[in-house]
Amino acid sequence: MSWSLERDDGTVTEWERSDRYATVRLRERAAGGFVVRLDVMEQAVDESAYERERFDDREAAAERAAAWRDARDLDE
Repeated sequence: MSWSLERDDGTVTEWERSDRYATVRLRERAAGGFVVRLDVMEQAVDESAYERERFDDREAAAERAAAWRDARDLDE
């Protein structure tokens, strides 16, 4: 299953998996830095999960977001 960009407003960038049971969100923190989170719902065919990591720079946060999307991509 593929991921689509659902939101990108300069503060929050969010991708949603095509089955709509998983999202990856990258957001800029008001205090500085970035947070990336993975949320896979219990209804998903793969294992549910919730992970959150903080990064000092956007590039590192974007790399983590891409890695989570790659790891949680489902074959149709």
